[in-house]
Amino acid sequence: MKYIIDHTNEDIYVVECRMTSPRNAVINGMPNRSNPNAIEDKLAASIDEIDVIRERYRQALEYMEWFKPAWDELTDDERYILQEFFLSSGTKTAAVFNIGEKLFLERSQVYYRKDKTVGRLALLLYGK
Repeated sequence: MKYIIDHTNEDIYVVECRMTSPRNAVINGMPNRSNPNAIEDKLAASIDEIDVIRERYRQALEYMEWFKPAWDELTDDERYILQEFFLSSGTKTAAVFNIGEKLFLERSQVYYRKDKTVGRLALLLYGK
């Protein structure tokens, strides 16, 4: 969601540049079958794409308003646990090892803390 929020203006700019740039003619010796409404179709499709990007941006803002306060309530250790388990590109075994090394926990304690942290985050997001 943060990526969507950060890059929406760039995405809209790219679509607007495509809207205003003329299409190059392909010269291949074959007769053309032209669509008399091609330009209008291109503009309409671009406007629809911009609407989709703006709606996605609105939804991302709404989601972050809901999620961010709960995420900020978590301790640094709890955030680290969730990031290692769910946001890192490594395996779950690597996540357990990394968390155990940093927080000086055994494997079973890491899983217990993860479950407890997920439960706490769910409580903060959804309430009782």
